[in-house]
Amino acid sequence: MIVGLTARSKRRFLAIEDGVGGSTQSWREVLLRLTIRGLNAPQLAIGDGAIGVWVAMDEVYPAARQQRCRQHQTINVLNCLPKLSQPKAQNSIHNIWQAETKDDAEKASDLFTKTYQSKYPKVALCMQKDREDLMAFFDFPAQYWQRIRTRNPIESAFVMIRHRTKRSNDCMSGDGMLQLMFKLGQCAAQNWRRLRGFECLAKVIKGVSFKDGIDATKPDQIAA
Repeated sequence: MIVGLTARSKRRFLAIEDGVGGSTQSWREVLLRLTIRGLNAPQLAIGDGAIGVWVAMDEVYPAARQQRCRQHQTINVLNCLPKLSQPKAQNSIHNIWQAETKDDAEKASDLFTKTYQSKYPKVALCMQKDREDLMAFFDFPAQYWQRIRTRNPIESAFVMIRHRTKRSNDCMSGDGMLQLMFKLGQCAAQNWRRLRGFECLAKVIKGVSFKDGIDATKPDQIAA
């Protein structure tokens, strides 16, 4: 399932298709069909850590920036820790994603790594994995950060679709299931709200640079 954002800040379903376990080939086919339909390279692609989609993105849309879902990353990191240690670690991770600047986020990430790498090396490795792609959101308008740090905007549609298709899985053909998913997706989309700060999208589309969420062409704002 792929959801895109229009220039007027409206979310739209771009593709709902079946695949083979999230494989690179399945994602490649979906993305190639989108290019045939006229989809230009997106400014930013957001998703979890499934490797298949990112390998396909590098092949089909190599110019697109990539943002890994920080919520999935947080869950993966915490799963490497004992339960008693998770609340403290979660607060430290929260300091990374809620930092005001990319520099502050990198410092908080370095501190987390130094804190846990000796006793929990897997935790430190998990935190450092895809670090640059986890912080791509800093190069986009600050009004969007809450939405583009995670893939949560698509999760509400997933919940509705999973709830219904799970009950119908044994009594429908593959094509029938896809049609049902499409209709359910349309129903979920009716409750989607426009992204706040949509006026900044024109700048993003034009390729205007942003530093720590602020228009980099306006030094006075950055200094403030």
